[in-house]
Amino acid sequence: MLRSDIMQTYDVVSYTNEHLSDERLAIALRVHTTVRQILGDFFRSRGFIEVPPVIISPLTDPLNHPVYDPYITYYDEKYALTKSMIFHKHLLVSHFDKIFTFSPNIRIETPDKAETGRHLSEFTQIDVEARGATREQMMSLVEDLMVELVSKVKEKHADDLRKLGRKLEVPRKPFRRYQYLEAEKEYGKDFEAVLSRKEKDMFWIIDIPLQAREFYDREDPSRPGILVDMDLIYPEGFQEALSGGEREYQLDRILERIKKKGQTEEQFKWYIEFARRGLPPSAGFGIGIERLVRYICGFKRIDDVHPFPKVPGKFSL
Repeated sequence: MLRSDIMQTYDVVSYTNEHLSDERLAIALRVHTTVRQILGDFFRSRGFIEVPPVIISPLTDPLNHPVYDPYITYYDEKYALTKSMIFHKHLLVSHFDKIFTFSPNIRIETPDKAETGRHLSEFTQIDVEARGATREQMMSLVEDLMVELVSKVKEKHADDLRKLGRKLEVPRKPFRRYQYLEAEKEYGKDFEAVLSRKEKDMFWIIDIPLQAREFYDREDPSRPGILVDMDLIYPEGFQEALSGGEREYQLDRILERIKKKGQTEEQFKWYIEFARRGLPPSAGFGIGIERLVRYICGFKRIDDVHPFPKVPGKFSL
């Protein structure tokens, strides 16, 4: 073994041992356990059914920012590792009214994302979708969820939060809303980060321009170029909590949006075939669980909430 390999092995093992024995991680994992329980109970109590996650598929989220795209060959077919279950969610609500899943996502982010403290190349999100739902209904659902979740976590983990010196405020409904283009005009390109540092409660960014999102999010028929989308933003500088919105479901609109994004029908041939047979209108969202635990604990970096964090550009077990 080369000396550089020996040093890397020593560094990785030393870091992992130190990290796993850190009391802050122990607290984060206790909070993580509670968060998953609350999330599952919340959606089940409202008539959502839990479905298994999809790990590999010939169809996954194209995303709207650069990532490395990992694939495997399976029986001579090309399968992607799931970046999100967006397409599978839409197919599911053709047959089930309301679904959720704890979806492991692989997004091999570029190394510059290591500095944000908010990105992992391997994470879990709770993915939610409802047939016939509107953005307004989803936003109200999320506000109810966050009020309930933060209240219960504060109560159950009062001692843990005290040890961390974390003062967590229960958000108040209705959450404030900012329109994307107005916020960008007033606060500049980095408006999300600026507003996140400025606000003391969770808030929404809505009416996101078409070029800032993927083709599957629904364009407002009355406002060309504006999507019926929403992002939930944490206060105190923690930034994005959730992304979601209404979905394109009409074949002609889906094909037009793919073309506008400079993509090809071949990339999404399976989804297009389902759209030819008919997809229902729906809306949904995804909440990154590690980011949520990071916010609750008040940690500077998301690495601190995961026992084996895959930080972009860094080797990890």
